[in-house]
Amino acid sequence: VDASADTEVVARRVAQAVDVIVACHTGILQRGREARRGADDALLAEASLQMDSSLDVEDTLRRVARIAVPAVADGCLVHLLRKDGPEFVAATHVAVQQQRALEAAGRDDPWLAALLAQRDDGDQALFLSGAALEGSPFAGPGPAGGGRHPTVVSVSTLHARGRVVGSITFVYQRPEDRLPDSAFLDSLATRAALAIDNALLYELRRHAVLSLQEHLLPSQLPAAAGWDLSASYEVGDPMLDVGGDFYDAVPRPDGSIALLIGDVCGRGAEAAALTGLARHTLRTLLEEGTDPGTALSRLNRALRQEGASRFLTAVVVTMAPRADGTVLLTTCSAGHPRPLVLRADGSISEVVSGGLLLGILDDVSYESHEDFLAPGDTLVLFTDGLTESREADGTYFESVLPGRLAALRGSDAAQVAESLARQARIFRASGQDDIALLVARWNGITPSDGLLPLETLLEQAALR
Repeated sequence: VDASADTEVVARRVAQAVDVIVACHTGILQRGREARRGADDALLAEASLQMDSSLDVEDTLRRVARIAVPAVADGCLVHLLRKDGPEFVAATHVAVQQQRALEAAGRDDPWLAALLAQRDDGDQALFLSGAALEGSPFAGPGPAGGGRHPTVVSVSTLHARGRVVGSITFVYQRPEDRLPDSAFLDSLATRAALAIDNALLYELRRHAVLSLQEHLLPSQLPAAAGWDLSASYEVGDPMLDVGGDFYDAVPRPDGSIALLIGDVCGRGAEAAALTGLARHTLRTLLEEGTDPGTALSRLNRALRQEGASRFLTAVVVTMAPRADGTVLLTTCSAGHPRPLVLRADGSISEVVSGGLLLGILDDVSYESHEDFLAPGDTLVLFTDGLTESREADGTYFESVLPGRLAALRGSDAAQVAESLARQARIFRASGQDDIALLVARWNGITPSDGLLPLETLLEQAALR
């Protein structure tokens, strides 16, 4: 500006230019903050979607680590809080070699273990850098060291529903302006904690359901000469509570064996109580030698006396070896799916049976039907969870069951039970009912085994 210039005018114009520059800079910063906030919100929404899509604990933890790297940080460690302290469960890093070192630090490093043990439910995200990282695995050439930017570490406590479930540790090796703020990390930690806690609660519930289900079923099936017995139980969905399917195999005083299988309507505590009542009532009666029809009638009477609000189906089959090497089947059903027989030649036959559901009417009698097994034949009892498994096109497994069973000709009882349960599980696109199978294969018996019923031995002696 020379001497002829109007300094006041120049000053005003310079001030105006400065105002424009400041306004532009402010606008750029504001738009940058808005863009950053929008990106953070999008990341949080995607993180919630990804983490909530699984109820498997390990899968959820891996998702937490994968979502954070590299969008949030260069490395990530996830720990669960156990009774004896933090437990390392997942880690990831943008560099494979550094990931291995990061995993080792997460498992065994005393500095990190001491740091995590000091965190509590009220802590916000803690940032550490420089001298604060001395003695840590992140100082110098540690898991995230050796780069162009100083290493920064943040630790966020994972707390959900009033309790600490773990912690998430982020490792940064990037410019300071690219570090996330505490509010974002706290929000991400809250979402991760809820997802992990949901997965943990699901796992606890699943374990409780499976444990209770196991106690409602026999711990093992009896061993009997000439017989190959096996069973399979597939829980449809543990989150739906305890199912009402049950089965048992009962040795009888005359040397025969009684098979029973049933299905209580519904799920939950009441269904579990009726399941226990039905199985133990039938087992006690059959052990005493009660015939199948009478056993079902007495169970029906007990259900009516107890005022049970649910009905159930059941089928009882007694299997008595005969002198000619065959087995007499006496079957009595209370509205249950008919058992199938896989003959030694691969043909399939249906065991005739039918009767009213249990727990509906008073004073119901049940009719018995007789059939037979020859050596090499296999009897298959099942609940409707098997036949009602349905494909996406609406096809029921019931329509393909005979063919699938025939293909198992020559298989032992365990192979038949496990294969049919597995095939039904793969087959179904809908349906959450439990699947129970009880399989008995008759291999034949000789008098030298010494385990034939007394009546059969006398009959064989008379024939000789």
